[in-house]
Amino acid sequence: MMRVLQAMAGAQFGGAETYFVDLVSALHRAGLDQKVVIRGNRARAQALRRAGIEPAQIRFGGIIDCLSGPRLRRIIAAYKPDIVQSWMHRATRFVSRPPEAADFVHVGWFGGYYRVDDYRSCDHLVGVTADIRCHQVRQGWPQDRAHYIPTFAHTKTVPPVPRESLGTPKDAPLFLALGRLHSSKAFDVLIRATAQVPGAHLWIAGDGPLRRPLARLVAGLGLAARVKLLGWREDREALLAAADYCVLPSRFEPFGTVMIEAWAQNVPLIAAAAAGPRGLIKDGRNGLLVAIDDAEALARAMGRLARDPGLCARLVAEARTGFDAAYTEAAVVSRVLDFYRGLLG
Repeated sequence: MMRVLQAMAGAQFGGAETYFVDLVSALHRAGLDQKVVIRGNRARAQALRRAGIEPAQIRFGGIIDCLSGPRLRRIIAAYKPDIVQSWMHRATRFVSRPPEAADFVHVGWFGGYYRVDDYRSCDHLVGVTADIRCHQVRQGWPQDRAHYIPTFAHTKTVPPVPRESLGTPKDAPLFLALGRLHSSKAFDVLIRATAQVPGAHLWIAGDGPLRRPLARLVAGLGLAARVKLLGWREDREALLAAADYCVLPSRFEPFGTVMIEAWAQNVPLIAAAAAGPRGLIKDGRNGLLVAIDDAEALARAMGRLARDPGLCARLVAEARTGFDAAYTEAAVVSRVLDFYRGLLG
């Protein structure tokens, strides 16, 4: 049986980290033999245990960490994987080949436009968009060892988060944004746009370094009653079930799993035209695209959806057709397993 070691040294919160748990859990359900190694993180470890996976936890520290490499090497030697998949650069740089288990195939996972030079120890690279794969090749990576496999989103139906629990009227147009509170996500633009849409309410689910500045912006615009900063949430499907619309206003977005999460839950989507959204959204067909850093254009798109339920229904219908064809758990797990089998001949 094929044996795969998955190594993730991610941040405390983040989209890539969330998807890591989703994918390795789905592969476990599909019967894949895996050893999962993560940076110490109680919530992530608990999520993996709920899926039936007991992770090994190591420090995966900075440049002076001289212990994590030997520990990961011992784990690899004991498990003897056929494939090691390292997620992003930090985990990748700790992977080495012990003599007793040196013949594995090393796969590096790209969730963004990373430097290929940081992945020279890998045999193959996989990116979450076709354009990220092209980026790998443009940097000199061999075309036959660069691959594209998208992410997936869950389609499960869950009860919505009660709007009244967050002080939001049941009949208000409710927009939802999900992501780290970082400048790349442009939540400042979304907050300013919300101020221009009368009666609109906004939930932002995420945490990060800009929490206080964004809270000050909300207060300064007099939006405390309409804009709620929810912190990091693990109930994304329930939030989407409560929302009328989803917004991805990012200045920089290599992919944006939020898009397919919205499609999976039949929620109309607006996104700024960063690289990831440009590659997925057909403007006016499966979502709306607006210019990056343009609060006025974003406000117009938000108002357009709020006024036109027919448009919303059409966007949702076409988005769901595309989602069902390529972004379900079953479709992506099948692609991953086929990819792994292909690596082993």
